[in-house]
Parts: sequence; C-alpha cells; structure tokens
Amino acid sequence: MDRRPPVVVLPPASDGGRRVTIHGERMGTAYSLFDVLDFLHQAGLPAEDTAVDDPTLIEWRGGGPYDWNNMA
Repeated sequence: MDRRPPVVVLPPASDGGRRVTIHGERMGTAYSLFDVLDFLHQAGLPAEDTAVDDPTLIEWRGGGPYDWNNMA
C-alpha cells in the first residue's frame, strides 16, 4: 500500500511563500522552516527539527526543507 505523507509543502511562489497542507487541509503559507514547524505543532504532529527530513511525514515539492526563495 502506497501511503502518502500527511504534510505537503508546495514549491515557492513568487513572494517566496510555500503553501502547506496537512491531511488535505490548507494550513497556510510558510515563509520559513519555522513556519512549517509551527503548522506541524498546530496539527499535533512531530515538530522537532528532525521532522522536516522525514519523508514519511512531509512531501517537499519544488525543493526541500532548506530551499526558500524569500523575495518579499
């Protein structure tokens, strides 16, 4: 059975933000890794620094956890 991670972080938009969904629900836009960790915490998911490198928890699209294009 192919299980998808509950968290999806989309590629950076033109303003540098990345939309975040958890269990298919839009949580908001992250402008840094700290924002992603905050969304994880709000959803009751592991919010330790190591969680961002866990492919069973987060699917990073258009770059990984350290790829941000903050132009704002």
